[in-house]
Amino acid sequence: MSRQGLAKLLRANAHHGAIPGFKRNLLLREFIPSDGLSVHTMRCAGLDFMVFGEAYLLKQYNVFGEVLELEHLPTINMRVKVEGGYVMLLPDGKEDEFDQDEIVHIKDYDVEQNIYGVPDYLGGLQALLLNEAATLFRRRYYSNGAHAGYIFYTNDPNLTEEDEEELRAQITASKGVGNFRSMFVNIPGGSKEAIQIIPVGDFQAKDELEKVKNITRNDVIAAWRMNPALAGIIPENSGGFGDIEKIDRVYTSNEIRPICQLFNQVNDVLREDRWIGWREEPKVEAAL
Repeated sequence: MSRQGLAKLLRANAHHGAIPGFKRNLLLREFIPSDGLSVHTMRCAGLDFMVFGEAYLLKQYNVFGEVLELEHLPTINMRVKVEGGYVMLLPDGKEDEFDQDEIVHIKDYDVEQNIYGVPDYLGGLQALLLNEAATLFRRRYYSNGAHAGYIFYTNDPNLTEEDEEELRAQITASKGVGNFRSMFVNIPGGSKEAIQIIPVGDFQAKDELEKVKNITRNDVIAAWRMNPALAGIIPENSGGFGDIEKIDRVYTSNEIRPICQLFNQVNDVLREDRWIGWREEPKVEAAL
């Protein structure tokens, strides 16, 4: 997968662009920083993990060879070398190489390979692209101004060639923002079927946009395993989605805390007095 492509897709859809930042914020809420890993570093690494399924941290040593701090390296520029180690792509075609033991590579497991991490939402990319295409189509539909999803049919002997040329010119000139949307035609002596408008694809009338947007939106949040109540979706029923605090607690326990465990591997390299920690999971009293 293209790293640049995955990054650009964050701007293709409102939900897809907001969810990784929201999950990163939930991760930060549980995070207890240390001198070895700051909030800023975790903020950057956490977003990389949500978007790319992996994060890279550079070890900073003291004179005794102990790791005192970890520095974030942008995942979008990182590559794994075939012969071992890592390389960071720099501007102007330059590269910065790192040895295997200089980097902490936090990644989600992929069943097809064990070199890079892979994000969970890849199965929803087609729905994401369809959602973007539907929005762009509607924008172009309105911007066009003519809305010419029809056939303008005429078969009247009273319509002169000059009138036909004028009608053709008026229809062509109707394109563009702010131009007229209706047309007045007068044919003296013409029948009631002298002119017919035959629709062939009226996107506005069928209003397929709402259906496409709703279906693809649901696919996107499902690919992210995001609860609708936490994804900014307006409930369609009067009862809403239920207890938001309980939803948040269950989602954090099932989705965010396993990610916390992945990041715990930084404590395997940091000096003990610089280990990171996590907020204790709140205890829920059983109902009597």
